[in-house]
Amino acid sequence: MPEALLSDAVRELVRDGDTVALEGFTHLIPHAAGHELIRQGKRGLTLVRMTPDVIYDQLIGMGCARKLVFSWGGNPGVGSLHRLRDAVEHGWPEQLELEEHSHAGMAAAYAAGAAHLPFGVLRGYRGGDLPARTRVATIACPFTGEELAAVPAHRPDVGIVHAQRADRTGNVQLWGILGVQKEAVLASTRAIVTVEEIVDELEPRPGAIVLPSWVVDAVCVARRGAHPSYAHGYYDRDNDFYLAWDTISRDREGFNAWMRHHVLETADITEYHESLREAVPA
Repeated sequence: MPEALLSDAVRELVRDGDTVALEGFTHLIPHAAGHELIRQGKRGLTLVRMTPDVIYDQLIGMGCARKLVFSWGGNPGVGSLHRLRDAVEHGWPEQLELEEHSHAGMAAAYAAGAAHLPFGVLRGYRGGDLPARTRVATIACPFTGEELAAVPAHRPDVGIVHAQRADRTGNVQLWGILGVQKEAVLASTRAIVTVEEIVDELEPRPGAIVLPSWVVDAVCVARRGAHPSYAHGYYDRDNDFYLAWDTISRDREGFNAWMRHHVLETADITEYHESLREAVPA
């Protein structure tokens, strides 16, 4: 698909009540796309992510989510997600349903979805009480009789990832630490990819993967669109932001004021970063 504005892509491809996966592991976390979901006031979303962190805290705190499907949640290296805790413990701003899995279970579910299979199989979920509290079943291997865990496939309505670059025909290239971005896109009915830049031709890079244009519905330029996470080869992780978020998000009033000024009152990723520079002058 030709390049699209992120606002147009979100408006066209994400609907209230959708299941949406915003994936990225350590880096390439699609913050710009998450902010656009918030600006457009998307509601009733089931949010899927292996490691929900700051952008999911923001989406939950702004009332976009009704359910979270995940395997770990926190402000990495800092502590709790206070907006997630408030939603779970007090139902603010909306009651949040939880479906918790192990990392391996989430990965197996994405892989199954990418292969258009109904469930994923793994050795896991043993020795604890998680199986009794989540969507997991026990099956027997038809060849050996071994008892295995089965998890329902993740098949999001929309998969959203951030990548380093795309070419002008819509092929996307990403590299560095990769999580389940490829599987999330392949498992999804519709896919949005934000990128640092669009180039005439993709240059081969060691360890890079390419998402072909035929699995991507929209490619949107969002420079520094993964901030405060990093984009390998483009910019570093903003550790100070993660520390600051712990204070910003602790109370509802402070959180709402920050989100209103830096997200709702900005039109796009460029204005968002300008607002951050004004708040913390160089």
